[in-house]
Amino acid sequence: MLLLAVDTATPAVTVALYDGESVLAESNQVDARRHGELLLPSVDKVLAEAGLKLDALTGIVVGVGPGPYTGLRVGLVTASTFAAVLGVPVHGLCTLDGLAYAAGTAGIEGPFTVATDARRKEVYWARYEDPRTRVAEPAVDRPADIADQVAGLPAVGQGALLYPEVFPDARGPEHQSAAALAALAAERLAAGEEFLPPVPLYLRRPDAQVPKNYKVVTPQ
Repeated sequence: MLLLAVDTATPAVTVALYDGESVLAESNQVDARRHGELLLPSVDKVLAEAGLKLDALTGIVVGVGPGPYTGLRVGLVTASTFAAVLGVPVHGLCTLDGLAYAAGTAGIEGPFTVATDARRKEVYWARYEDPRTRVAEPAVDRPADIADQVAGLPAVGQGALLYPEVFPDARGPEHQSAAALAALAAERLAAGEEFLPPVPLYLRRPDAQVPKNYKVVTPQ
C-alpha cells in the first residue's frame, strides 16, 4: 500500500505519503489564498523526500470538505486527475473526520466537536462520539445558533478557536493533517468500508453568484 493523501478544504494545504503503517513524508502549509500554487509543489516535495515516484502509488486519498468553493476544488481536481492518469482508486473522506482522527492521536477520546472556519461568521461542524465515529452529518451554522448542541464538549479545529465564547474548551489540532487522513483511510480500507466519491461537499452556495436582472448587451 502506498497512499498519497491531499486536503485543501481548509486554509491548510496538506499532503502526505502513507505506506499502510507509517507516514513516509508530509508537507503542511497554511495559506487560505494559495491552494493552487502550493499543492503540486507539495506533492513533488513529499515524493522527493520519500525517494519515490508518482507511479508507485496504489491509491489517492482526498478530503471532500466541507469547505469553501475554490480551495476545496483544487485538491479534488488534483486527486481525481492523478487517479485517472495512474489508474488507481481515489478515496474521498470528510475533512472533519480527518481532524477528528488527528484529535484522537493527540489524546482526545470523546465525545467532542470538530469545527472549521466557514467564513461569513459561520463554522462547518460535526459532533463525534469518538475519533472514528461521527454522530451526525456535517453542517454549517453560526456558532451562537449551535451553542446548546455543543455545550460542555471539547472542540478542535480553527473554527472552535475563533469562537471561544461558544467553544470554551477549544483544543488542537487547529488545522487539517493529510497524514491523519491517510491513516484513517488505511484503517477503513483494511475494514472494507466504503468511501465518499471525490466530489465537493459544499453545504451552501458559492460566494460568487450570477447577478440578477443584469442588462443584456449582446445582439439578439
